[in-house]
Amino acid sequence: MKEAASKQKEIENILKDYHWMMNSIKVLRDSMDDAGEGLTAQYGEEAGMPKPQGTTSDPVYREIVRREKRWKVIYKYRDKISIIQDRIHLVRDSREQEVLHWILEGKGYSWIARHMGLSERHIRRLKDSIVAQMSEMPNLPKTS
Repeated sequence: MKEAASKQKEIENILKDYHWMMNSIKVLRDSMDDAGEGLTAQYGEEAGMPKPQGTTSDPVYREIVRREKRWKVIYKYRDKISIIQDRIHLVRDSREQEVLHWILEGKGYSWIARHMGLSERHIRRLKDSIVAQMSEMPNLPKTS
């Protein structure tokens, strides 16, 4: 029972974050296309100066390390988004599909309620039903 509640909470959190994670992936991928533009290593006197132990002063190397960390963020977001995308087909009710669509578009419950002519409480109940249906699918991978 505790595991089911945990799975539902995780799916609910991913639904809540889905829109901004999608946008972040787009922006991060675009920014990664121009990797290393304008970076050069130091030459001359600065190149011969002693460096602190355990670090490198090579800006190209440090930029590569920074970008590698950003790619890991992209992969983490992508994995979380896939959890939802792999489960969308489980939602069959047309009202629930509409609510799910607007949640994935980043709309709030009050906006969805006004748009659909329903109460916000009803929208939250539909969202709870969506989460329950998506939680029934086995093999929810770890996304922490």
